Amino acid sequence: MSNYTSAEMMTVTAARALENGTTCFVGIGLPSEAANLARLTHAPDVVLIYESGTLQTKPDVLPLSIGDGELCETALTTVSVPEMFRYWLQGGKVDVGFLGTAQIDRYCNLNTTLIGDYTAPKVRLPGGGGAPEIATNAGEVFITLKHSKRTFVSEVDFVTTLGFGRDGKGRDGVPNIGKGPTRVITDLCVMRPDPDTKELVVTSLHPGVTAEQVQEATGWEIRFADQLETTPEPSDRELEVLRELKARTDRHHSGEDA
Repeated sequence: MSNYTSAEMMTVTAARALENGTTCFVGIGLPSEAANLARLTHAPDVVLIYESGTLQTKPDVLPLSIGDGELCETALTTVSVPEMFRYWLQGGKVDVGFLGTAQIDRYCNLNTTLIGDYTAPKVRLPGGGGAPEIATNAGEVFITLKHSKRTFVSEVDFVTTLGFGRDGKGRDGVPNIGKGPTRVITDLCVMRPDPDTKELVVTSLHPGVTAEQVQEATGWEIRFADQLETTPEPSDRELEVLRELKARTDRHHSGEDA
């Protein structure tokens, strides 16, 4: 059995969710790490798109932001941001949106705007970026983030990006809209929305993780599937590729390989 961290377990599990040949709109941070691991392992033909307009980019190191030159230099082509959103995203050409978030609630709504009261927030966050449009127009959305009560809250302080609304019915009767979030991958487990209520349900626990640990890290009474699975462990190759990618990234951004 390989030795791996909970963070590595999360990234590998998120990477495996991406199928070869998928067109994926990638968020910065954990989604970018997972998407590039997928590209370097089982999904060499995955098409990665970043918000800055870089199409089919193949970065050698993980980008610091959507404006990182590495994305443009290794892309098949780069288009304007309006074209990216109007033609590619709204045109239905993106299979998966891969997002992170600061807060998520039981109905998969995401908050990257602020913590606390809207008129007097405790913390201001970076904002929505392209996430609201991605969640609306991509075929489906994967979310990956670390599991804690600070992140998994009963109700988000602000709905930056629609999951299924405050009551789970936010997408009902709305035409021309993607499926919305279909899975949430954390360092403890995998969750999916209930087909009927849209409330998040834990479907798979990572090896060595208990249901109690998940509940302790969640800000509401979370539901567990009747047939609870165990997430497959990372392979040695996946860990090797991920660790080398992160080491290469660290060297690059610290200027060591300049």
